[in-house]
Amino acid sequence: MSTLFQLESVSFSYDRQRVVDNVSLSIGPGRFYGVIGPNGSGKTTLADLLVRHRRPASGEVLFRGKPLSAYSRKTLAREMALVPQNFYIRFPFTVREVVFMGRYPHMPRFAAPSAEDVRVVEAVMEKAEIGPFAERFITELSGGERQRVIFARALAQDTPVLILDEATSNLDIRHALALLKLCKEKVDREGQTVLGIMQDINLAAAYCDELIFLYKGQLVAHGPTPRTLTPEIIQRVFGVEAKVYFDDWAETRRVVFRN
Repeated sequence: MSTLFQLESVSFSYDRQRVVDNVSLSIGPGRFYGVIGPNGSGKTTLADLLVRHRRPASGEVLFRGKPLSAYSRKTLAREMALVPQNFYIRFPFTVREVVFMGRYPHMPRFAAPSAEDVRVVEAVMEKAEIGPFAERFITELSGGERQRVIFARALAQDTPVLILDEATSNLDIRHALALLKLCKEKVDREGQTVLGIMQDINLAAAYCDELIFLYKGQLVAHGPTPRTLTPEIIQRVFGVEAKVYFDDWAETRRVVFRN
């Protein structure tokens, strides 16, 4: 399998607190990766480093064999989209206008949206089930509705890489499952690479091909979900006792914890 991202001894600190600590990691294309770890383990910072929102204090992040610094912002916006955990828009854009923002990297400057842009936006709004409130202002929506709009905006960006920073944390279970299923389908059918920072281990077990476990900024384990989702690794990362088993009804692995 070829390499999409290559992290080489990457570290990052806020003031004097190191939050990513000498991480070396290879991420290949066409897989759904779940990034797992307790609060403060460096998960969101890792995502910020991958999309060049932050730069390593030491080490290097390569994308398709070249340093991220070698790419223009517009080129990176055609390659990767981010669904952030928190997204604030204080201006009264309509839902449709926000989703159209995902098409900007593909549009010439000052150009009007093309027929293809319109087609993509309408399609992703339908998939995210936000069509019924397309003309409402995003400032009027609930947290969950707003999160689905931001998800749709990232899908409209139509990039080879999609990064989810706890993107389902504000969603009810039906919409969380629907959007994760949509991501999994894009991985399996279109070869998209999805990297999701996830708090729910069972959702990660259900949808992720590979897991990346972080603890105090360090890489603890990385590999296929059946190999890395073990009681031993969960104990090491979270400090809790767990049982991991295959659930025949759900047709996926499940994790239960001892009270």
